[in-house]
Amino acid sequence: MIKKAHKAYNAGDFQTALGLYIQLSDMEDADAQTSLAFMYQNAQGCEKDEARALELYTKASQTKQPYALFNLAILYANGLGGVAHDQFEAHHLFMEAALREVPPAMYEVALMLERGLGCLQNYSEAAFWYEEGAKRGHLECFNNLGVLYKEGHGVNVDDARCFICFSRAADGGLAEGLYNLGQLYDQGIGCEADHDKALDLCRKAAYKGHEKAKAIIKGLQEDGKIVF
Repeated sequence: MIKKAHKAYNAGDFQTALGLYIQLSDMEDADAQTSLAFMYQNAQGCEKDEARALELYTKASQTKQPYALFNLAILYANGLGGVAHDQFEAHHLFMEAALREVPPAMYEVALMLERGLGCLQNYSEAAFWYEEGAKRGHLECFNNLGVLYKEGHGVNVDDARCFICFSRAADGGLAEGLYNLGQLYDQGIGCEADHDKALDLCRKAAYKGHEKAKAIIKGLQEDGKIVF
């Protein structure tokens, strides 16, 4: 039944999915409780009900359902959905989700470790979790790991690995990755300097809304160095 519910949800048939998830949730199915909570949280096929969503996420998280842990962590990290802002609880929940193979949770754990939010700052641990997320294709993890390799935070400075990380993020279309890779080409870090390539990457990042890239492109246009 859970597969049928997921199929209906993915097809945009929220009414059918909602009914199935409710049935399964009443049977204490943690996966269904998590999906149902998400629907209540986002008013999909029902009225928005943050209290019910919180109740379901909390119940499912007690069974260590990975995405219930992750979504509950987001609520605590931002003080949303009826919970108080609590970075320590958010870090704890993100870590629980990361240990259960949730790539976005790996990114959030790493980011909190890098910044010392809800935990002691630890660059080497941040690098570990960024790498774990990157192994699973998480673009922001590739980008942030590249920054650590560039700056030598928690890892040795490694221009070649930095270039690989930024390239993977850029190949995935991440604006920050495109911008950072452009900077490497501009400066010849981890690659041969190629100002045309750098400009092309910067332009692509600008098209995706990257503010620094937009400012650079605008400045070049105003100086008459490029025409588009």
